[in-house]
Amino acid sequence: MTTPVIPGDLIARTQVIGGLRQLADWLDAHPDVPVSPFGWDVHVYPSYSASEAERRAEVDRIAAILGVPVRDDTADAGHYTATRVFGRVAYEAVCVPDQRRAAHRALMSYDGAITPDHANVEAATR
Repeated sequence: MTTPVIPGDLIARTQVIGGLRQLADWLDAHPDVPVSPFGWDVHVYPSYSASEAERRAEVDRIAAILGVPVRDDTADAGHYTATRVFGRVAYEAVCVPDQRRAAHRALMSYDGAITPDHANVEAATR
């Protein structure tokens, strides 16, 4: 699947790239501000409205551009990913399989159904 680039995407892309450059310059100019010693991960998710096959194909396409292999952890309830590391910054394209999406929706269906007792929460955090 070749994803067409539409003008709105070009604007967002320009803004993201500009923001990353501004952040890098700002951090360089402010050595007193900490950065994560573990680095940062940048995640890109193919369109959630696309089928799983189309999302996987998009990760395959990005992997080819990045020059990296695809990692398929879907057999172990994981994701389908392509990652390239730049120093301590990783760019990762991620396809969340339909099965994982369904499991997440099921888990979130309980959101708000259970409210912890504040006394027990405070005791547990001590």
